[in-house]
Amino acid sequence: MDFKWTRKDLLSLYDLSREEIECILDTAQEFKKVSERKVKKVPALRGKTVVNFFVEPSTRTRISFELAEQRLSADIINVAADVSSLKKGETLLDTVKNIEALQVDLVVLRHSATGAQDFIAKHLKCGVINAGDGAHSHPTQALLDIFTMRERFGSLEGLNVTIVGDILHSRVARSDLWGLTKLGANVTLAGPATLVPEEFNCIPNVRVCHNMKDALEGADVVNMLRIQHERQTSGFFPSTNEYSKYFGLNSGTVKYLRKDAMVMHPGPINRDVEIASEIADGPQSVILQQVTNGLAVRMAVLFLVAECVK
Repeated sequence: MDFKWTRKDLLSLYDLSREEIECILDTAQEFKKVSERKVKKVPALRGKTVVNFFVEPSTRTRISFELAEQRLSADIINVAADVSSLKKGETLLDTVKNIEALQVDLVVLRHSATGAQDFIAKHLKCGVINAGDGAHSHPTQALLDIFTMRERFGSLEGLNVTIVGDILHSRVARSDLWGLTKLGANVTLAGPATLVPEEFNCIPNVRVCHNMKDALEGADVVNMLRIQHERQTSGFFPSTNEYSKYFGLNSGTVKYLRKDAMVMHPGPINRDVEIASEIADGPQSVILQQVTNGLAVRMAVLFLVAECVK
C-alpha cells in the first residue's frame, strides 16, 4: 500500500477520502491478525500516552478503545465527566488543554455536543479521536461496520446496504452513509417519515423509503438502529409497539430479506423492539463480529493518528 496517512485527528468520515478510509481498513486487517495470535500485544504505541475522556456513557466503544490501547502498549488514563473539573464549571477546552499540558499524545473524546471534537482539535497539538459527538458522527463505529462488510463481500462497490431506524438522530447512520457512499455502495435509509427526512434523497446513491418491504428486498446488508430516545425532544411515532410492528426486523418483516443477507446492529440492542432476539442471535447476524472487528479498527486508528502527532 503506497498511500500514507497524514492526519493527526480522526473526526469524521465526511472529511476522509476513499483512499484514507481504505488505508484504515487495510491497517485494521493487519491488526486483526495480531488479535488472533497467542501473544496479542505489540509495542506500536510504547511510550505514548492516551487519555480516554468520555463525557457521555459508553460500554462497547470505551472498552474497545481501552483494550486497543493496551494491545498497542500505550500508557492509558481514563477520565469520566462526573469526576472531572467539568462538574466545577470548567470549560471543555480548558479541561483538555490542561490534559494536553501533561504531555499526552492522544485524546479519545466522546461528547454529547455536536462538533465538540472538531472544536478542541483546532486548539490542541495532540491528536484527537472522535468516539461519538451528539447526533453527528461516530467514525470508528462506521469503520468497523464497513470493515465487517468488506470481510464478507470483498468490495463495497455496488453493494446494497439498508439502514433502518432513527436516522434523524443517529450519528452511526450519518457516518455509515458517508463511508459507504465513498466506497461505492448503494444505501437505503428506512423508517417512519418523521425519523427519515426526504432531504436524504438528495445524496447520490442514497434513497429513502418508509416501508420495510421496499427497504429489505434486494438488500445485501441491513443495519438496524435503536431508537435514540435520549436525543428526541418530542414523540416521533405513536408507540414503541407500533414502531416495532412496522419497522422492526421480526418474523413479520424478515421474510422480505434474502436468506444470505447480513444483519448488523451497532448496539446497544433493544431486543424485540428494533430487532427480534431470534434474529439478533441467528445465523444471519454479525453483531458480535462487529464488536470483534471494532478492536482491530480502533487499533488501526490509534496507530495511524499517533504516527502523525508531533
